[in-house]
Amino acid sequence: MDAQDNKRLVLEGYRLFQSGDIPGMMAYAHDDAAWIAPDAEAVPFGGSFHGKAEVGRFFSELLTAMQPTRFVIKDVIAENDKVVVLGEAVWMVRSTGRTYDSQWVHVFTMRDGKFTRVESLYDTASAERAFRPDRPDLMASATALRH
Repeated sequence: MDAQDNKRLVLEGYRLFQSGDIPGMMAYAHDDAAWIAPDAEAVPFGGSFHGKAEVGRFFSELLTAMQPTRFVIKDVIAENDKVVVLGEAVWMVRSTGRTYDSQWVHVFTMRDGKFTRVESLYDTASAERAFRPDRPDLMASATALRH
């Protein structure tokens, strides 16, 4: 597959995610897929997940813990086996009712029409504030995104 095919597949995966079809989205994951993200103490889905079942667990934990109230893809760059997606979202943490803004970057590595690795980068400090109502030093809400 070429870079544009990979880009189309990644965008289809986001469409499935946004429509709530996680099993459909996971059809685009290799059995040995990995989701690599920063660890964040209070964020239940922080860290890395290895293998298709574990990546599926990541999405289950993510959507159990919070829901997107806004999820926008800003740019997509594809070259060879890499697809880089830049976006922004507003998330509502179910356990606290807090919302936070997050700019994010996902770097996909593709093979045979499926992703083998996703490196996810996002603002862990904003997520921590939204998940930790017991920490007065983190109580300030996230700064709104500047456009």
